Amino acid sequence: MTGAPRQREFFGHPAGLYVLFLTEMWERFCFYGMRALLVLYVVKRIATPAVAGTVPGWFAVKGAIEHVFGPQDEHQIADQIYGLYTAFVYLTPLIGGILADRWFGQRKMVLFGGVVMAIGEFMLMRESLFFPALVTITIGSGFLKSNVSTQVGALYPPGDPRRDRAFNIFYFGINTGSLLSALVCGTLGEKVGWAWGFGAAGVGLLIGMAIYVWGQKYLAPDQVMQARSKADAKKAKPAPFTRSEWIKISALVVLCAINIPFWAVYEQQGNSLQFWADESTDRHVLSWLGIGWEMPATWFQTINPIFILLLTPFINRLWLHQMRRKTEPTSVTKMAIGCFLLGVSFLVMIGAARVVDAGHLASFGWLVGCSFLLTVGEIYLSPVGLSLVTKISPPRIVSMMMGMWFLSSFFGDYLSGYLATFKQTMSSTTFFTMQAGLSLVTGIAIVAMFVPLKKAIGDENAPDAAASSPAAESSA
Repeated sequence: MTGAPRQREFFGHPAGLYVLFLTEMWERFCFYGMRALLVLYVVKRIATPAVAGTVPGWFAVKGAIEHVFGPQDEHQIADQIYGLYTAFVYLTPLIGGILADRWFGQRKMVLFGGVVMAIGEFMLMRESLFFPALVTITIGSGFLKSNVSTQVGALYPPGDPRRDRAFNIFYFGINTGSLLSALVCGTLGEKVGWAWGFGAAGVGLLIGMAIYVWGQKYLAPDQVMQARSKADAKKAKPAPFTRSEWIKISALVVLCAINIPFWAVYEQQGNSLQFWADESTDRHVLSWLGIGWEMPATWFQTINPIFILLLTPFINRLWLHQMRRKTEPTSVTKMAIGCFLLGVSFLVMIGAARVVDAGHLASFGWLVGCSFLLTVGEIYLSPVGLSLVTKISPPRIVSMMMGMWFLSSFFGDYLSGYLATFKQTMSSTTFFTMQAGLSLVTGIAIVAMFVPLKKAIGDENAPDAAASSPAAESSA
C-alpha cells in the first residue's frame, strides 16, 4: 500500500479518481440523505409534544437557542439546528486534516471517519439518540471529508491541466450520491418511516467504505506514507514555509473568508427552500391526467444533483475548449462568476413569492429555474475551490488547508440557519432579495480583490518545484 499507485487510466484520468468518485458518492448519499430529512424530521417528529419530552437534550437546546435569539417556533428551531449541524460538519474537517497531515495519513482517517459516520446514521434510527447521533456524524465527517478531496489532487503531478476537470468529475460523484439519497433516503424517511431513511444512509456509507478499501492500490501515497521510514520521519524537521508559500496560504484564507456568504445562501436549499417545497409549492404531478399524485417534498433535493449531472460534462467541455484557446478563466474568476449566478438564482424566487403572496401555491417550475442557475454557480465555485487548494497549498499541510476551505462552509452554514429564521418574520419577496443581495455582494468582493489575489496565487497551473523536491517529501 505504500508504493506508487497503478498508473491505469480510464477516459483520460487515473483509475484512482473513479475509486474516490465512488467513495465520495456513497459518503454524500449518507450525508445528503440525512440532510434531506433533517428539518422535516425536527418539525414533524422531534419537536412534537408527544416526542420532544423523550429526546434527551431537546429542551436544553431549545432553551439555549431561545436565550440567544428570543422565542422561536418549530420551524425556526429546525432552521437553527440545521445551521448548527451543517456548520460543525464543515468545522471538523480542519481537525481531521491536521491529524492526517501530522500523524495518521489520509487513508486511515477516511476509513475511520466513514465507520463513525455510519454509526451515527444508525443511531439516528432511535429518536432518543437524536443529538448524540448528530455529534457522531459530525465527528466522522470531519475525519473523512477533507481527506478524500485531497487524494484527488494527489493523483495528478503539479501543473497537470486535467486537475480542474478531475474535480468536476469528482463533484459529479458527489451529486450522484445526493440524487440517489433524496430518492432513496428521502422517500423511505418521508413515506415509510424516518428510521428507514436514516438506516439506508448508513448502509450506503458502508458500501462506500468497502469500495475504498478495495481500490487502495489505485490511490496515490498520502503524505505519511511518503516518509522514507519511521526513523527518517522522526529525524526530519519540517522546513519553514517560504515567502511564496505564506503568500499563497494567505490568499486561500482570504478566499475562504470571502466565500462565507456564498455558502450561507447556497445552503438555503436544505432549510428555507426545503420548507418552501413542502408548504408553498404545488407538487402534484400529472394532475391533468386525473392521477393527482403528489411528489414527496424531499424530492426537491434531487433537482440540484440532476442539474450537476447534466451540466458538468458541458461545462467541462467548455473549459477544455477555453484552455486550448488560452481563454479559460482563472480559478478566482470562475468563483466570482459562481457568486453572481447564485445571486441571480434567488432573484428568480421573487416571482414565486409574488404567486404565493397572491394566495396560490407556486409552481414547482420556480424551484427548478432557481436550482438551474444555482447549480451552474456551484459548478463554477465549489469544485474549482477544491482544485485550487490542492494546486497551491504546501504539500505537507494540504489536508489542513482543505479543512480551512471547509471552514468557510462552517461559518456559512451556521449563517444559513440563522438567515433562514427570517423567513418567518419578513415577506418572502424581501427574504429572497436579501439572499440574492448577499451572493451578488460576495461576487463583487471577489472582483474587487481580483488583482491582489491573482498576484498572490501566481500561475496556478505551473509545476511547483518545491512540491516535488526531496526536501519537501522529507519534511512531510
